[in-house]
Amino acid sequence: MQAAKRTPLSRIRRDSADGEVRPDTATADAVGAAQKLARAPAKKDDRRSSERREPVLSRQVAPPHHLLVERELFPRKWPFLLVAMCGAILCSLWAAQSLPAWGPAILLTLSVALVVPVDRVWDAVAVRPLAYRVAGATAVILLPLFLFGLGMTIWARDAGIAWDFVFTALLTVSSIAVVYLRRHAAMIFAAQIALFGAVVFTNISAGAVLGLLAGIGVAVVVTRQQVRQRASETAHRRAQERISSRAQDILTDYEQTGQGWFWETDRRALLTYVSPPVAEALKRAPKTLIGKPLAVLFDMDGSGEEGERTLQFHLSARSSFSELPMKAAIDGDDRYWSVSGRPLYDHFNNFIGFRGSGTDLTERRRSQQDATRLAKYDSLTGLANRFQMSQSLEKVLNSRQGSDRFCSVFLLDLDRFKHVNDTMGHPAGDALLKQVAGRLVRAIGKDGQVGRLGGDEFKVIIPTRVKRDKLEQLARDVINSLSQPYSIDGQRVVIGASVGIATCPDDGMTSEELIRNADLALYAAKDGGRGRLHFYSEELHAEAEARARLEEDLRDALAKGELQMHYQPVVSTSSEQITGFEALMRWQHPEKGWIEPQRFIQLAEDTGLIQPIGEWALRQACADVAQWPADVKVAVNVSPLQFANPQLPAIVANAIANAGIRASQLELEITESVFLSDIANTDAMFAALKKLGVRLALDDFGTGYSSLGYLKKAPFNRIKIDQSFVRGLTEPDSHNGAIITSITSLAQALGMETTAEGVETMDELDLIRHYGCSHVQGYIYERPLDREAALERLEQGLGAVARGPRSARAPRQTLLRKVVLDHNGHLYNGTIRNLSVSGALVQGLWNVPEGTQFIVRLATDFSISCTARWCQDDRMGVEFEIPLQKDHGGNIVALKGAPPVQIDRAQMRKAS
Repeated sequence: MQAAKRTPLSRIRRDSADGEVRPDTATADAVGAAQKLARAPAKKDDRRSSERREPVLSRQVAPPHHLLVERELFPRKWPFLLVAMCGAILCSLWAAQSLPAWGPAILLTLSVALVVPVDRVWDAVAVRPLAYRVAGATAVILLPLFLFGLGMTIWARDAGIAWDFVFTALLTVSSIAVVYLRRHAAMIFAAQIALFGAVVFTNISAGAVLGLLAGIGVAVVVTRQQVRQRASETAHRRAQERISSRAQDILTDYEQTGQGWFWETDRRALLTYVSPPVAEALKRAPKTLIGKPLAVLFDMDGSGEEGERTLQFHLSARSSFSELPMKAAIDGDDRYWSVSGRPLYDHFNNFIGFRGSGTDLTERRRSQQDATRLAKYDSLTGLANRFQMSQSLEKVLNSRQGSDRFCSVFLLDLDRFKHVNDTMGHPAGDALLKQVAGRLVRAIGKDGQVGRLGGDEFKVIIPTRVKRDKLEQLARDVINSLSQPYSIDGQRVVIGASVGIATCPDDGMTSEELIRNADLALYAAKDGGRGRLHFYSEELHAEAEARARLEEDLRDALAKGELQMHYQPVVSTSSEQITGFEALMRWQHPEKGWIEPQRFIQLAEDTGLIQPIGEWALRQACADVAQWPADVKVAVNVSPLQFANPQLPAIVANAIANAGIRASQLELEITESVFLSDIANTDAMFAALKKLGVRLALDDFGTGYSSLGYLKKAPFNRIKIDQSFVRGLTEPDSHNGAIITSITSLAQALGMETTAEGVETMDELDLIRHYGCSHVQGYIYERPLDREAALERLEQGLGAVARGPRSARAPRQTLLRKVVLDHNGHLYNGTIRNLSVSGALVQGLWNVPEGTQFIVRLATDFSISCTARWCQDDRMGVEFEIPLQKDHGGNIVALKGAPPVQIDRAQMRKAS
């Protein structure tokens, strides 16, 4: 039979009721479409589906053999039936010793001839409908058996052979036919009826016919029962096959999609199966891995000693293991697998090998590594983050050996970094932080660990005992390195750094103590002028506590109305008339007396109190100016934090309205630092304030970081020249005069007034007039007056008379330097706030009588005698017995040495 005439398996549909197989036209159409799809080129990403279709639709046109066997009504071959029939005929010839008559001979010959082509008939009807298969069964089974039985019966009836030979031959052929037809009960009965029905047909009798009919009835009943039972068994078997096939498909899909793979070994741990994707990943053919040890799949060196030992242990111990991470034996690819396995035993409890599975662990491992990296390292700079630095410090401090607990902590803060963020944007700030991190790592080198705490704060841990001078040198190297210019987006950027240092065990034994004390040292370094380093000392902790108490007192002072406004006159240089006052805030503490304004104003800005304090100052100044002459103005300082508040115009308008004054009577003094913030908001704020009608003054001109460009847009009425330019104006070779001349010329060109601050001597006043300043403010005319005194002064008239020394005292240098004072053997710690060659302002001793003599230790190798000339609270002015010497650069020589070591409290108590 030609293969082209065979019907594909997909066109066969079994009726579940009677087992009949009929052609399904719809299915045939679907199969035709599937055949066209199979002939089309398969996509690369659907390789497995293509491989499934090809065997079914291309290489195998006929149905599978097992399905045809289920559908057959008779076997394709039954050689022993033909042998039995021929043997029965030959034995009958031997027993009869003569040939049969023509009738029986023809019948027997036809019976044998019809059985011979059974395979061809089977091929012709196997895939045909039931009617064709019944016809084929009739032609090669029923008809031959009937003819054989009829021929043998007629031969015996004609007395050719004995009846015992006939029944023996019939039973033999019948038994062999039953064996061949054992799968089909209906055909067994049909064959028996056909074979023995011939005997009844030859010897027709009522009893024989009834018996035959009874047999047929029983055959029908039994056949139907057998058909139903077989249909049930077939349905159950097919369900099991579908389950098995589904499980196989699921496992195949699981392997092919790369979600996991399977493996199996024999009792010697040699592979008997491994999923093809594993072989593909290893770039090896699957058959080459069979018979190799399981370990050939893994890179034992890359998996670590623990992974190798664990795998070998489980294999030798024949124990289960789960999710064991192993590195795949793939060159040039860091891939990791999670491997699980369990031992296998046969029915006799004999170990036969291992079977297990694996999954790709690479992405999960990378995700875990990324999560670990993010948990321990800063995502921007790659340095250790706050958490890891804290762990590292705890590890050093908790070391078992006491000698290993020595360490030092640097806390660093970048100076002027906010300016870079505000002017160039946060991307530029991020780029700057990356460069800072690189420089910091190079500066520290192998001496310690560097980390970023957040923002522009960094931390360094030196995990060994280092001498103080070496720590100081290392900190200076860090400051110098970070202070070098940077290139950000083609622009030159210069910043600085301040460093606070604390050491263990001198400054603390716990991480909390060290970090707190290093932070206090950092604050002291920044307070001393930035770009400096500072070691922790106990005085810093005392200052921090005093600062906290001062903050609480300042809050109480605001609530209780303890703050006061004092007013310093501003005098016109041409008319020597008072044109206005500058409002200056003062605070008289109930216990500590007058607190320096710079001290509590800075504290208010740091703590956020500047907003309510500044609003109070505006309202109070407006209320006071309402009692003055209409042509006298009042100037109020506005903090950059107040200027950034969008509600400032409303606050100013309310203060003016409540006081009932003209807006032009109020002048707001603003520093250059306001231009470091958002330019758009700054311009909008200037426009809003100018719309109110208030005057604007630029305070401390020339001391900020901005350019002159803002003068073209900002609507200032006055420029105030900082007193730092007035100081030293009378000294030889001073350039301050040229600077003041340039400022006044610029102001006149822009239609602005100028005010010189801090004028104290007649010489300075003469020069200020000479350089063209329109107004003067300073002690030469008047010190700041309280509200009542200012009102009384205005009642005397607006005329002002300069009173003061002709020349200035020696110029003073502002600084923050620790010193030790010796009074008759009693030692005290102190701090110099400003210094000249003839005297200094010393803070730290309370209520010192005037005339008290001290020996001041300015450096470890320099001391000088001095006398207290005045004392107010914890501050006193001292005069040196011999003036200090200056070098060629104008610097005081005594300050070049290292500051003296502060005495501890125990020494102070002992000395006292």
